[in-house]
Amino acid sequence: MDIDPASLSERDRHLLLTALVVPRPIGWISTLDARGRPNLAPYSFFNLVASSPPTLIVSIGQRDGGPKDTLANLRATGELVVNVVSDDLTAAMNASSVESGPGHDEFAFAGLETTPSTVVRPPRVAAARAHLEARLVDEVAVVDDDGVAHNHVVFARIVHVHVDDAIFTPPHRIDMAALAPVARLAGTGYARIGELFSVPRPEVPGGDG
Repeated sequence: MDIDPASLSERDRHLLLTALVVPRPIGWISTLDARGRPNLAPYSFFNLVASSPPTLIVSIGQRDGGPKDTLANLRATGELVVNVVSDDLTAAMNASSVESGPGHDEFAFAGLETTPSTVVRPPRVAAARAHLEARLVDEVAVVDDDGVAHNHVVFARIVHVHVDDAIFTPPHRIDMAALAPVARLAGTGYARIGELFSVPRPEVPGGDG
């Protein structure tokens, strides 16, 4: 089967690509709007792009022809928190994905308590086992052939990290089984961590590595 992505509808293209680029980490992002009201939403077009400087990205789509609350809030305040989604938080994460208008409190809707951040203003999900506090660095529009932006990729610098002591192994290691992160698949599909294994990096025989 050979497929030209341009020949597909936007929905079919989305379904195909999100089923092939898997699993994807979930950026469960909390922000504040200009009035100080909290917002919480999950995004699977999310990843780490650098450790020096520590930088993450998230691609945010449109809603009703305008920016989603997360993007509008980032433009207004420039700060966010990525709350790591563990298995036991899947239902709450899903609840926070509800389509709602500006000012709707997804924390309350999902039955989640907040806890203050250390460096940035948006609150954290208190029950999450790890959090990345970050500040907006750049925004790049992803435009189609007609020059219309359907998504915006934001780059954010990680300025503080919280890790539950129960999953932290000195000096800087995380117990993956204890973190139990959830990954995004296609449609309504998600994945849990299964068997964990390690593969040593290859070396050239007699070389310097």
